[in-house]
Formats: sequence, structure tokens, C-alpha cells
Amino acid sequence: MPLALFALTVAAYAIGTTEFVIVGLLPTVAQDLHITLPLAGLIVSVYALGVTFGAPILTALTGRIERKPLLLGLMALFIVGNTLAALSPGYAPLLVARVLSAFAHGVFFSVGSTIAADLVPENRRASAIAMMFMGLTVAIVTGVPLGTFIGQTFGWRATFAAVAGLGIIAFAAIAVLLPSTLSKAEPATLRQQAGVLGSGRLLIVFAMTALGYGGTFVAFTFLASILQEVTGFSASSVSLILVLYGLAIAAGNIVGGRIANRDPVAALTWLFVAQAAVLLLFSFTAVSPWLTIPTLAALGFLSFANVPGLQLYVVQLAKQVRPAAVDVASAMNIAAFNLGIALGAWIGGLVVESRLGLQATPWVGAILVAGALLLTLRSAALDRREAQPVAGPLRKAA
Repeated sequence: MPLALFALTVAAYAIGTTEFVIVGLLPTVAQDLHITLPLAGLIVSVYALGVTFGAPILTALTGRIERKPLLLGLMALFIVGNTLAALSPGYAPLLVARVLSAFAHGVFFSVGSTIAADLVPENRRASAIAMMFMGLTVAIVTGVPLGTFIGQTFGWRATFAAVAGLGIIAFAAIAVLLPSTLSKAEPATLRQQAGVLGSGRLLIVFAMTALGYGGTFVAFTFLASILQEVTGFSASSVSLILVLYGLAIAAGNIVGGRIANRDPVAALTWLFVAQAAVLLLFSFTAVSPWLTIPTLAALGFLSFANVPGLQLYVVQLAKQVRPAAVDVASAMNIAAFNLGIALGAWIGGLVVESRLGLQATPWVGAILVAGALLLTLRSAALDRREAQPVAGPLRKAA
């Protein structure tokens, strides 16, 4: 793997920390700002929606900018957003700051995925994408638990100040390690961009991404509260459990990238089956500390293992059905990831507020993942149908 991928991984680490650290801080933020837990959960949804709508729009608007200056500008915006979050006096300013950081997130991963894929031979592209997304997983292993500890000790604003410092490091890594001669596709026209949303094949994959990735967030958004209120762990134990969860995610991301290289659809099928099953299981094991730990390890492994396959599949499919708008399709899939997060966090909040309560969030998430599985089977059937040549006599008869 080229050294330039390390710069993308460092930036992904900073972005991943700011995206997911809020999960460990939700109870702290809710208490400090005097808001309910479901209202605090909207901080996750608002960030995800900022990525959802910012990724495709801003990727299209910045299509003519050279890749390295664009990434440097995105990291500067990221630093500003997290600095404002650290200075936020209340709930509304915090939401605005989170949206600014989300805009940087969306464009970075849509552009970064195509850059990572172009830096390596074709048979290593899923692994290259997985390496970039490894920054997200390492952030969950180290950044999220550490950020949670900082927030519990010094206040949640100190966490965002530390994340702004990570952004500065990522800015320097991109400036030093990323080559200035990165290739970029011609900016897609408005018709081509609309054509991506007009492709039924791509819409199926976007829905697979939203449901399959977002299903876990029905429970993951409120994981700290589940561990404290349902399982009975102390608040100080949550950071340590998040380390285990992050390690499992890192392993799943690596394995997911490797198994998706040859056939991403087949890999996604089995991953979604296992993911739905483990989410359902978590609804029953959450009451036991001893059963919760291995269940969360399995869930962490599966929750990110589908990311490289989903991103690779949409790029492969876009090259077939919308070859002039591959970057836009990649951006929209990043948007779909975050639409799934927003949807999962919102549904999780509704479940928490209902009579079902916190313990029901895992099995509700399993329903969303089951929907992704059905869509994956449908897309695989369409792939097989399109791959079969039509015989001459049959064509004439038709």
C-alpha cells in the first residue's frame, strides 16, 4: 500500500473520532444541557443528515478543484467546526457546529474513496478503501474511548477541542504525504448527477447501504445508556467496553475488505445475515454483563465489515450504468451511509421514548438489516440476469 494512503487514514481517524465520540458522551451532554436522551440523540442524526445532503451537493460543486487543495480545505473546515463545538454555549450552536463538521466529512470520504482506489492496482482496491476506512475503526478503538474519558473528566467541550487538534495533525499529514498530481474525473453535469438518482440499480445499493449500515445505529447510538441502565455497568466501565467494541470493528473492517475483493455481493449477503442475527441476540443478552461482552464483540466485527463491500460495489456498478458520474455515485453512497445513521438514531430515539424502551433497540435494528439483506439478494439476481447473454434464436423469436 502506498504511503499516501496513510494521509487519508489519518484524516479519516480525525473525522471518525468526531462522528462517533458523541455516542459515549450522550448521557453527559444531555445532563449538562438539561435535555432528554432522545433529544441528545438528534445530535447524531443532525450530523448524519449534514453528511447525507452535503456529500453529493458539495462533491459536485467542488468537482473542478484539484484533489489535494480540496482535501486541505475540507480539513480546515473540519477544524473550524470542531472548534465551534468546543465553544458552543448551548444546544443550538452545538448542532450548527456539528453540521459544519459534517459537510467536511461527506466530501472527504466521497473523494477519498476514489483516490484510495486509484492509488493501487485494481485487485487491491477494496483493501485500499478498507485501509482508508481503517481510520474510522481505529478512531473507535482509541479516539472514542479516550474522547469519552476526556468528556467525563473535563467536560464534553474539552473532547471537541481535542478533536480539533486531531484535525490539525490530519491537515499536516495530507500536506506532506499526499501527492499533488492526483487524477480527477471531469465534473459531472447536472443531467449526469440526476441520472445517478434515476438509476434503479444504484438506488437499490444506496438502500442496501442505508439499511444495512444504519440498522446497527438503532442500538449503537444509545449504547452507553444501554450498558449503564440495562446491563448495569458503571459509567467508568463504558470507555473500556468501547475499546473492545472498536477492536472488533477494526478486525471486521480488515476481514470485510479482503472477502469483498473477489465478490462484494456474496460477501454482503452473508455479512447481513450474521449482523441481523447478532442484533436480535443482543436484545436478549443485554441484561447480562457476561453475555453482553461477547455479543458486542461480534456486533462490532459485523457492523463495519460491510463498509468496504458496499463502497466497492457501488463504484463497480456506477462504472457500468453511470460511467460519467462515478464520483457522484460514490458521494451518494457516503450520503446513504449517513442517512442510515440518521434513520437509525431517529428510530432508536422513538423506541427509547416508547413503551419498548432501550432493550428493544437491537431487535428493531435487526429488522432494518433484514431489509438490506432482501435488497442484496434482489441486486444479486439482477446482476446474474444482466450477465447472461441472450441467444440469437431467442432474440429473433422475441
